[in-house]
Amino acid sequence: MTAPLFLVDPGALDGLGVDDVVELTGTEAHHAATVVRLSVGEEVLVADRQGARVLTTAQAVSGDLVRLRIASRADEPAPSLRLVLVQALSKDGRDEDAVEAATELGVDGIIPWQADRSIVRWKGPKADKGLRKWANVIERAAKQSRRGRWPVLGELESSSSLAARCAQEGVTPFVLHEDATSPLATAALPSEGEILLVVGPEGGISPQEVDRLVAAGAVPVRLGTEVLRASTAGPAAIAVLSAMGRWR
Repeated sequence: MTAPLFLVDPGALDGLGVDDVVELTGTEAHHAATVVRLSVGEEVLVADRQGARVLTTAQAVSGDLVRLRIASRADEPAPSLRLVLVQALSKDGRDEDAVEAATELGVDGIIPWQADRSIVRWKGPKADKGLRKWANVIERAAKQSRRGRWPVLGELESSSSLAARCAQEGVTPFVLHEDATSPLATAALPSEGEILLVVGPEGGISPQEVDRLVAAGAVPVRLGTEVLRASTAGPAAIAVLSAMGRWR
């Protein structure tokens, strides 16, 4: 069984190597000692969310301090080509399901999108609450998949701001759409920069939004003959692109 993963602050692992000591404090120490019931001698992964990750052995365990000795280091470098999921807000938690699966599949960034047909609306305090919920989903999924480098959660985008992002230099945007004729699996991909995968809500992307995104440089693509839910389209697209490059 893979060792559990715990967190330290960004930069806390900088310069550390084999036989150096890492300490868990606060909620991470409490979780290790009382929930996981970590014992001296057990292996633990430690990461800083920004790519640093070490395998350690527990030296001392208490509810407020866990001392770990580094056995090996396996950092996750920043990818030259970032995969970013633009997920439209969707009802019944389907957007959160997409965020969870995308995180486990290795997505590099996640952007919430207030699409025209989104039934869920993030207004005022709801935007902050929604972002916190998505951040918690990312944390749970990143720990589950033992990720050392976590996806960056962006701010809520409108359709107009999303179009502007699609038009930026170094960005290759794809819009997942059931009426598209070009398959994502045969799309030409750049070697660096950022790929945006735009997924609409349960009611689909409006024709006006499609036109605006295409005018900004986005390419409509399909995954297959089936029509996928808002919760599965994005993760499926990430898997397709990963199979074309990262997973080889």
